[in-house]
Amino acid sequence: MSLRIYNTLTRQKEPFVPLVPGQVGVYVCGITPYDVSHIGHARSALVFDVVVRYLRFRGDRVTFVKNYTDVDDKIIARANQLKVPIGDLTARYIEAYEADMARLGVLAPTVAPRATGHIPEMVTLIERLVAAGVAYVVNGDVYFEVVRFPTYGRLSGKNLDELLAGARVDVNERKRDPRDFALWKAAKPGEPSWPSPWGAGRPGWHIECSAMAMKYLGETFDLHGGGEDLIFPHHSCEIAQSEAATGKPFARVWVHNGFVNLGAEKMSKSLGNTLTVEALLKRHDPEAIRLYMLQTHYRNPVEFSEEGVTGMRRPLDRFRDLIDQAGQVAPADPEPRPDGTLLGIVATQRERFEAAMDDDFNTPQAIGSLNLVATALTEERKRVQAGERSGSDFAKGVDVLITLGKVLGLSMVGREFQRAQVFEPGHQARITALVEARTAARKQRDWARADALRAELDALGVLVEDTPAGPKWKLKVGTAP
Repeated sequence: MSLRIYNTLTRQKEPFVPLVPGQVGVYVCGITPYDVSHIGHARSALVFDVVVRYLRFRGDRVTFVKNYTDVDDKIIARANQLKVPIGDLTARYIEAYEADMARLGVLAPTVAPRATGHIPEMVTLIERLVAAGVAYVVNGDVYFEVVRFPTYGRLSGKNLDELLAGARVDVNERKRDPRDFALWKAAKPGEPSWPSPWGAGRPGWHIECSAMAMKYLGETFDLHGGGEDLIFPHHSCEIAQSEAATGKPFARVWVHNGFVNLGAEKMSKSLGNTLTVEALLKRHDPEAIRLYMLQTHYRNPVEFSEEGVTGMRRPLDRFRDLIDQAGQVAPADPEPRPDGTLLGIVATQRERFEAAMDDDFNTPQAIGSLNLVATALTEERKRVQAGERSGSDFAKGVDVLITLGKVLGLSMVGREFQRAQVFEPGHQARITALVEARTAARKQRDWARADALRAELDALGVLVEDTPAGPKWKLKVGTAP
C-alpha cells in the first residue's frame, strides 16, 4: 500500500508522490515566542515529528523546515509589558520551547529559520507582488488585494463573497477592501523596523512563511503543515501571495492537526485555559504524554485527560520490561521460524503497522499493532523462562518492537538501560557540570539559561533542589538502581 495523506486543499486522501523521488520538502508553521509553550504547541510538534519520522522510515530524504515568528504584535506588547528588549524575550522563549520539545523527544528540524533573519527575502517577495499588480501601497503600508486572486480562501472551503460576509476582519480605512491583508506595516514609535522601498517598517505575519518556505524548499514543495486554526487566514493568505507571485502551486499537500480540548472547550490563550508543557513534564513521563496524544488521530481533537496520560505508563512499562528481558535471553538459534509462531505474528503486525501509517498516519491503529506485538512477546517470554524456547525469536521480535516504536518517537530504551546510563563513565560528571552551569546562570540572573539547564537535567532523570547550602541533586524515583 502506498502512502495516502488527507489534503485539506482537496478534502480527500490522495496518494503522496514527492516532486523529486526519494526527497520530501516539509514546512510547518512554528510558534510565536512570547510565552512558554502549551500542550497545543506540543500536539502540533508531535504530529509532524511522527510525519517526518515515518517519511524517513520509508526511505525518503526529508528537509524539514519549521519557523519562528519572532516579530509580531503580541511579542511587542509582551516585551513592553515586561520592559525587556524584543530579542531577549524571543530568545528566552525559543530556548524554553526547544528544551520542552527535546524532552518530548521531538526531532530538531533541518532548518529553524527566524522571521527577523529573513527580512530581505520578504521585501523581495512583496516587491514582486506590487510589480504584478496584486498588492498596493498606502502611506508606507503594503496590502495584498484579495480580489486579484479569485480563488482566495479555497483552502477553508469559502469563496470571496462568503469571506466578506463572515470573516473577522480589522476595520482599516486604508484598505481598498476589508478582506485585504497586510504584507508590510509602516514603522510606529517604539516598534522594531527595517528599511524597505516603502519606508521603514516590519513584515506582516503571512508573508514571513511564504518567503522562508520558498527560500529553503523552492517555489513549489511537497507538504505544508500546521494546526487547523491556521487554515484561515494564515495558510489561505500564504497560498494567495505565493501563487500570485510565482504563478505556480505553493504547497502540493496541506496537513492540519486538530485542537486540544480541556473539558468541554477548546484550549486557547485567549480563553485563559492553557496547560503548559513545562507543568505537564513535571507530572508525567514525557513518553506517556507522547503516547497519549498519538492515541487520537491527528485530524481529530484531543480530549486531554491527566488520568489518560497517567494510564500510558502501563504500556510503556511493558515495552521497557520486554526490552530489558531481550538482553538476558539465551544465544540465538541459527534459523528463526517465521511461521505461525512469534515471528509470524510480529511480521503480520508490522505489516498492519505500516498499513496504518500509510493510511494518513493513523497512529491509533499503529499503536494497536505495537500493543499486539508486545502481547505476543510477553507470551513468548513465558516460554523462554520456562525453558521451552531459546529466546532467539524473542530477541528478534523485540528488535521489531524497538524499530516500530521509534517511528512513533518512543525511545524504547529499557528501564535497566535508563537506570544504568546514570552510572556510565562520565555520566555523573556530566550531571555535576550541568548543575554547576545552572548555578552560575542563576547567579548571573540568566533565568532562561537556568531553566533550560534544569530541563536538560530533568530529561536525564535528575531532580535539583535549591537549598541554603547550595543545589542538591538526586535521581527521580524509578531511575536509581
